[in-house]
Formats: sequence, C-alpha cells, structure tokens
Amino acid sequence: MRHQQSERHPRRLFASIANKASQAAGRASAFVLACAVIMIWAVTGPLFRFSDTWQLVINTGTTIVTFLMVFLIQNSQNRDSAAIQVKLDELIRTGSVQNSFVGIEHLSADELEELRARCEERAKAVAAERRGAARGRARRSQDDTDG
Repeated sequence: MRHQQSERHPRRLFASIANKASQAAGRASAFVLACAVIMIWAVTGPLFRFSDTWQLVINTGTTIVTFLMVFLIQNSQNRDSAAIQVKLDELIRTGSVQNSFVGIEHLSADELEELRARCEERAKAVAAERRGAARGRARRSQDDTDG
C-alpha cells in the first residue's frame, strides 16, 4: 500500500504542476509577456548587429518553451478528456448528474482510471439487472398465454 502511495505522489505532483502551468500559460498576461519578450528581442537587434548569437537566443528560447508546453498541454488534454468521458458515462448510466463528479478533471490520471472502471462495473451490473428483469417479464408473459 505504501509503495502505491509513493508511486502516486510524483504523478499527482506532476499533474498539479502541469495544471497550474497550463492555466498560467493560458492567461492574457502570459501572452502579453511573450509579446514583450519578442519586442525586446527585436528592438535589441541593431544593438547586437543582428548577429547569429542574437538570433540563436530567440530560436533556443522559443524551442525550449514550445517543447515543454507540448507536454503540459498534452497532460491537461488527457486529464480533461478522461474527466469528460467519465462524466458522460455517468450521465448515460444514471440519466442524472451526481455532484461528486463535479471537478474530477483535477484528479490524477490513475484516479480517473479507477473512477472510470467503477462506473463501467456499475453500468454492467445495471445492464445485467435489466436483462434479468426483462427475462422475468418474458417468462411471466409466456406463462400467462400458456395458462
């Protein structure tokens, strides 16, 4: 049990950091900051005589930021997609919303997978129960016509 918790901690930490970073990157202030960096870089071009080093600074910086953002965006997208799927599954299963499903997009991928598996198990149990009830009604109907 302790091993499982220690395994989840880094994932939960990464999910938390990725969630906060992607939220920060999506703000208007982040866009303004990025524009300011580009403007400062462009304005300093004549100062550095548009050298190869001057160009390398912006190319390296944007490449690093882009590389890291791909992972943050993908992590957020995976969790959001999984959370939406679980919510839809629950709506389909019950026909009504349970408040406990609000905000599940903040759970780790493992926690979402566990929740999804539990929803699938409940859906299978309900389907089996309905099949059994339908068979019972069919037998009673058959008995009524035979009798």
